[in-house]
Amino acid sequence: MKLQRFALALAGAGLFAATAVSGSAVAAEPRPSLAEKIAKAKQPLSTKAASAACISELGWSNTDGSFGGALVTAGRPPEGVEYEPFKFPAVRSAATWYAAVNNAGTQFYYYGLLLQGGNLYRHSTVVPDDGIPRPTTTKVGSGWTSFKSIATSNAAFATPKHSYLYGLNTNGSLYRYQIAGAGFRALGSFGGFKAFKAMTVISETATYDTLLMTTNAGALYTIRIPVTPTAKPVVKLIRSSGWSAYESLIVHGCGTRGGSLVIGVDHDTDTGYQYAMSKANGTATAITSYGRIPAVALTGNTHTAITTHYDQLVGE
Repeated sequence: MKLQRFALALAGAGLFAATAVSGSAVAAEPRPSLAEKIAKAKQPLSTKAASAACISELGWSNTDGSFGGALVTAGRPPEGVEYEPFKFPAVRSAATWYAAVNNAGTQFYYYGLLLQGGNLYRHSTVVPDDGIPRPTTTKVGSGWTSFKSIATSNAAFATPKHSYLYGLNTNGSLYRYQIAGAGFRALGSFGGFKAFKAMTVISETATYDTLLMTTNAGALYTIRIPVTPTAKPVVKLIRSSGWSAYESLIVHGCGTRGGSLVIGVDHDTDTGYQYAMSKANGTATAITSYGRIPAVALTGNTHTAITTHYDQLVGE
């Protein structure tokens, strides 16, 4: 089943809305207003219903110049619903898509960063009430040919706030940049990441970000990076094997105790597998496999989380 309109899913809230071009409702629940959805997203995680089903929302860029997506409800097996694709540039790596609304409350859109060739772009994808999503991309940097993966943090409600761009380079270094408006400021790099291939953000707080990363050999790690410029990353092994098939990782918060939903995507088979993970704590981290996501073909060569501007990750 495909939804005929790109939908917003609120991680942990169990709500989503989807509307066909004709305006007919196809959501599983009564469609809340945009104002209601944004208000719910702004609530602290602790106020959201603990009994609500956790969900993952992800998207991917296809080589034919389209963007696909899916909403995946946690369970055994997971329940996947695929979105109707829409026109979007083919890219080789994309960071998280954040949902937001303009100050007037009249325009709903997604924004994020992506790599195309050797260039870094910012996209803003407007989702009108009566039509298909309209993406606009703007080049914001060059010299990114040697970067194989990017990820962003968005600690918008921490004190102090920060937004960072992380780039995994083929030279074995992990680079960090501060996102300030339309510009970027280099904050240095960390060596020792030659063996790593997939990464995403699992935690974003006032004092640190944490990346979830896999190695070519299949190990799963957390990499805690303090915001203090001179501090070194704290590397913790979660699992020593079992994750080698995944070229993309997608993380959403789940529950009130810092748990996460993790989807690993195998690009060779266009399949995704969903896991529930406790708050990360090295090898003591509990991981439950929900299995393969049925009825959804995760095509494309890069997959990314779709979330709101207001949901902060606290998975480590």
